[in-house]
Amino acid sequence: MTRKILALSLLLSAFLLNFSNAAFAAGAETEEGGEDPTGFIMHHVKDSHEWHFFNIGHTHVTLPLPVITYASDRGLEFYMSSDFQNHETHLFGEENAHNGIYIDSHEHLGRVDGGSITDFSITKNVAMMFIVIALVLYLALSAAGHYKKHGAVAPKGAAALVEPIVIFIRDEIAKTAIGPKYKKFVPYLITLFLFIWVGNLLGLMPGAANLTGNIAVTFTLAMLTFVLVNVNGNKDYWKHVFATPGVPAPLLPIIVVVEFIGLFTKPFALMVRLFVAITAGHIVILAFIALVFIFESYAIGVVSTIMVTFINMIELLVATIQAYVFTLFTAMYIGGAVAEHAHDDHH
Repeated sequence: MTRKILALSLLLSAFLLNFSNAAFAAGAETEEGGEDPTGFIMHHVKDSHEWHFFNIGHTHVTLPLPVITYASDRGLEFYMSSDFQNHETHLFGEENAHNGIYIDSHEHLGRVDGGSITDFSITKNVAMMFIVIALVLYLALSAAGHYKKHGAVAPKGAAALVEPIVIFIRDEIAKTAIGPKYKKFVPYLITLFLFIWVGNLLGLMPGAANLTGNIAVTFTLAMLTFVLVNVNGNKDYWKHVFATPGVPAPLLPIIVVVEFIGLFTKPFALMVRLFVAITAGHIVILAFIALVFIFESYAIGVVSTIMVTFINMIELLVATIQAYVFTLFTAMYIGGAVAEHAHDDHH
């Protein structure tokens, strides 16, 4: 068994290092014109208007993505990212402008004439989000189809994967953290967990997009939780915020401010925790890979390979833990909003 795990680890490392070599080629250049051995780290972490896979010589093999822009004087326009790309480099700039529109080195759209523009493009993270949504839908619909066809029999295929997750979230998270009103929120919690979990796992694959390491994505997930919690908050929840029971009158204004700020700090913590945990893992893995190119040493390469394999195994665990933590805290916030409190005037 140990030999099989070791062999699998070595194959995984070789696979990852092969793709990291391609990613390295997509790195930034230094001010002296040389190749920056760490430039590919941020290239991988940030979003992009193209999906870069590997290089053949000086040719960058990429998947062009739709560039959709709107301006009041130009209307809605559709392009492909390949329209802004010359044949020698994957970098964008004003020199590669197409119809007066260009993509700068920070992956922002701009106009040569300096006019305003709104970006509705399908970037790499957006495309990755569609893939994650499609996979989650497939898992859910396949599991539902299995039970509709076969009834309460031993699950197979997607149902075998989804059933334990559904039961765990229903019984160990929703029922425990929310209480008697848990059934209403179980579908949301299951969807939330599956979306984050699948996004985390796919993000660890070579060449994949850093979806759940994008703060815009984690912000949206946190805002969904924020809205769900506060829309379902009962009178006891809001009374606790704006007229906290048992607090002396002189301290009440201070406590109300603290409680009101707490409404926003809770989803903020959810947003930052997921963003930092996933992004940090990607950066650490890529940093170890960058050591190979910095030192150009076989010894460093061996050590780096071992460390990348080890951290990847940890990241598989982190991917699941972060999905669980986000879902658990969401359930706890919902539970606090819908719970019926028995007030005691002596406290």
